[in-house]
Amino acid sequence: MITNDLFKQGSASSPFVKASAIQKSYPVGQEQLHVIRDLQLDVARGEMIAVVGRSGVGKSTLLHLLGGLDRIDSGAVKVANIDLSGLSDDALVEFRNRHVGFVFQSHYLLPEFTAQENAEMPMRIAGMPLEEAREHATMLLEKVGLKERLTHKPSMLSGGEQQRVAMARALVMKPSLLLADEPTGDLDEETAESLHGLLREMHTDRGLTSIIATHNPTLARACDRVFRLQEGRLEFAGEF
Repeated sequence: MITNDLFKQGSASSPFVKASAIQKSYPVGQEQLHVIRDLQLDVARGEMIAVVGRSGVGKSTLLHLLGGLDRIDSGAVKVANIDLSGLSDDALVEFRNRHVGFVFQSHYLLPEFTAQENAEMPMRIAGMPLEEAREHATMLLEKVGLKERLTHKPSMLSGGEQQRVAMARALVMKPSLLLADEPTGDLDEETAESLHGLLREMHTDRGLTSIIATHNPTLARACDRVFRLQEGRLEFAGEF
């Protein structure tokens, strides 16, 4: 089992996230579509980086590989010196649930459950007592500004509020790594900017290492470094 202490401790001398010559392709008819090609990436513990690039270039695929949602074809992905390729399917599920928070462009909230129930869901799946799960979910929802929305179902929430619930759900297991895929892509400019500030605040307050795929230049500039993904590889983008 990968314990929280082991995961959070890692190694001070090693990148917290390290991708080494990773490759990923998918069959398209009789051909192979090469999405990621010999990609290299080092992310320091506590860093917040942005990955930019045109639609369809592979940003989502990259996040899925770094977070263990999909497996690489070759190369290596290490998080806190844990080689994801060496984990069994069951161990990979545990790794994702306990150590990685995911936020997507679509909130993927369960429509029949309240904001509070959606936020506490990962803890319930992990077998935590209901009272403990509810207390922590409530604290996080209040932290993201939804104190008055705990019993509201997703259909009763605005787009920005739905994403705040999704953010609370992503952080409820106290992950060290946050992966966000176009987290403000479906929001209007004003709502998106408020979410940018919240992302940065939660990143700092909770000691996260964050990798954010985005088209939004304001969000990209709020990150410590910006990389552009093109032709399957990352290049440092000093300005965006």
